[in-house]
Order: sequence, then structure tokens, then C-alpha cells
Amino acid sequence: MDARSRLIVALDVPDAATAIASAERLAGSVGMFKVGLQLFVAEGPSVVRSLRERFPDVDIFLDLKLHDIPNTMRGAIGAARRLGCRFITVHAGSGVQHLRACVEEAGDALGILAVTVLTSQDAQACAEAGHTRSPAELVELRARCAAEAGCAGIVCSGQELERVQAVAPDLFKVVPGIRPAGSAVGDQKRVMTPAMAIAQGATHLVVGRPIMKADDPAAAASAIVNEIASA
Repeated sequence: MDARSRLIVALDVPDAATAIASAERLAGSVGMFKVGLQLFVAEGPSVVRSLRERFPDVDIFLDLKLHDIPNTMRGAIGAARRLGCRFITVHAGSGVQHLRACVEEAGDALGILAVTVLTSQDAQACAEAGHTRSPAELVELRARCAAEAGCAGIVCSGQELERVQAVAPDLFKVVPGIRPAGSAVGDQKRVMTPAMAIAQGATHLVVGRPIMKADDPAAAASAIVNEIASA
């Protein structure tokens, strides 16, 4: 992978018109567009089709964090596969058999990314949710499940990359919560700079607000690509 292909920009915007306008500014600077819950709920599959048609050289990462019974998951993943997405996220908390059903339905065309622990969660949030393990322990446990199930990759914070690399070395490591030095953290709890994440084994970085809120989004994206290349 070259440096640009490793940068995923989060199109966390309210409607298709804004998403397309943002994509037009960024298409030459990033490797993948992330379509998340806000945009997908607002516009449905049509926004994914529009992005694929207008920007065929940029992959689509459908970040829906699906979590349901295996039969329902199979139906949703089959529909996503037909949209031509590169990746789709599912929660990893239901175990190996659940993840394996997703992988089987996705086939070779769609990569299943298992979400370990959200980067907005810290130890207190995990305890409040009833977990007796630390976020890092949960990430490691769920990364093992993802590897056993045959997932394409996992989603984790940069702070857990060393643990993940030890138990799932062959999986893609997609890291959100990326903040260039000096950027506001916002609602994220477990963050890391682009260079640090790449140095510790990240294969892809997900960046939203530091690019989308910049005065010049393309320049902000290019600066992160350069940081990736240097790392």
C-alpha cells in the first residue's frame, strides 16, 4: 500500500450533497471514504452508489458497526457486498461464530472489520457497561476472535496496536481516533498521532474532523499522507 491508500477520511456529514462536495475536494488526496451511520441513515444505499460512480478510484468503507443475530447480519452484509464496498464494520463482542457467519456471507469481495472497543470508551465506560476487563484486554480478546473467524481486519485505538499485532499479525489494523499534533481531542478518549500509529503497526488511519473541519481539507489530508509516508 502507498501512503495515500492508507488514509480513510470520514464523511461524517448530514446529507449526500455535502458528502459529494467534500469528496470532490478530497478524492485526489485520500484512499478511502468512510460512510457512517449519520450519512447512511439520512441517505441510504444511494449515497454509496453515488460515491462509487463519481469517484471509482476511491474505495468505500461502510462503517455501520452492525450487531445483530447471525441471520440478520448475513442479510445486511449480502446487501453491502452488492454495493461494492471495500470494508464494512461489525461489532466483535458476540464471538467467533458470529464473526465467521459475517465472513462467510461477505466472501472475497467485502472485507469484514471487527470493531473491538470504541475509541470513545475508556476504563470507566467499559466498567459501566459491565466489563471486568480493561479496554486493552478486551481489544486483545476480540482481536483473537476476529483472527480465528477469518476477518479481514480489526478496528482498535492506536494504544492497543502492540497487543493486536502480537495476536493477529496478518489482519488489517484500522485505527480511528487519529489526531495530528495540536488537534482537539473532542469526544475521543484513546487517541494517537498519525506517525505514532503507523510506527506501531496501523495499516489504515481513519481521520474525520481534523480534515473535514480544516480551512483547506485537501491540504490537511495531504499533510497526513506525508506524515504516513515519513513514518
